[in-house]
Amino acid sequence: MINPLVSIALCTYNGDKFLEEQLDSLVNQTYQNIEIIIIDDFSSDQTIEILKVYSDKFPFIKLYQNEVNLGYIKNFEKAISLCIGDFIALADQDDIWKLDKIEFMLQHIGTNILLYHDSAFIDENGKSMDKKLSDIVNFYDGNSPDAFLFFNCVSSHALLFNKVLKNHLFPFPQSNLHDAWIAYVALNIGSISYLKNCLVSYRNHTTNSTDILKRRTTEKKTKIRNEMDWLTCCQNFTHQKNPEFLIKALNLFKSRGNNSLPIFLLFMNNYKNIFAIYKKSFFSKLNFIIKKSLSTKNEKAN
Repeated sequence: MINPLVSIALCTYNGDKFLEEQLDSLVNQTYQNIEIIIIDDFSSDQTIEILKVYSDKFPFIKLYQNEVNLGYIKNFEKAISLCIGDFIALADQDDIWKLDKIEFMLQHIGTNILLYHDSAFIDENGKSMDKKLSDIVNFYDGNSPDAFLFFNCVSSHALLFNKVLKNHLFPFPQSNLHDAWIAYVALNIGSISYLKNCLVSYRNHTTNSTDILKRRTTEKKTKIRNEMDWLTCCQNFTHQKNPEFLIKALNLFKSRGNNSLPIFLLFMNNYKNIFAIYKKSFFSKLNFIIKKSLSTKNEKAN
């Protein structure tokens, strides 16, 4: 495919503090056959005014504003649905992209349905935090969805996927983050790969929708997912690559209050796949297995 159209879906909400820096990195991409779909989720600050300045200046920006606040998961679902590109990338309002990010990813996506990359953390002032996403999680390359049942290493700001995937994504489940769902679906449809290059400066601050560096106090944290609901959503996906394993896992989780040994053995027998992403010691993994085996309550993801 020569010079494919790439759609960039940007969702905003009260993001005027960092927005212009991100917009500059999007509109100045070295790859120029792009459209930028922006949906503002009913902001109350100066976000929409900033966006209108850019949309008036750049004809490839298509700007929309919700009449009510949908929340970022539903807002990204809406934004992706409006994308018409051959490839689709997602963008957060407070990051900074490398100017050759889209060009470089197109050169390396190959036959994979999804490609993602490493990112470098910066603080609120744009200063390097000397930490990368790959310092926190193992990146996964392959085609097994089982690795994403309990963990995720694909961040929405870092992914680029083929438009074929779009037909299988909706509706987004509300029991987990949208990037985890996109990755899980992609692995059931095809294969994914990653780049070691840091193509985004990933701004970390206390108002991030996710808390990957665990900087918030407990009272500020929000529920990310209901584990049983998440596994059920995965099971209900119609193009399962390994349905037998998921059905077995879900049934064992439902009955784990009666007998914890079967689910303990399930984790141990599928240790390599389940913990492909989890970048911690064996003892930490063992502790995770024991907690999951014994618990009878729906839990938040770690």
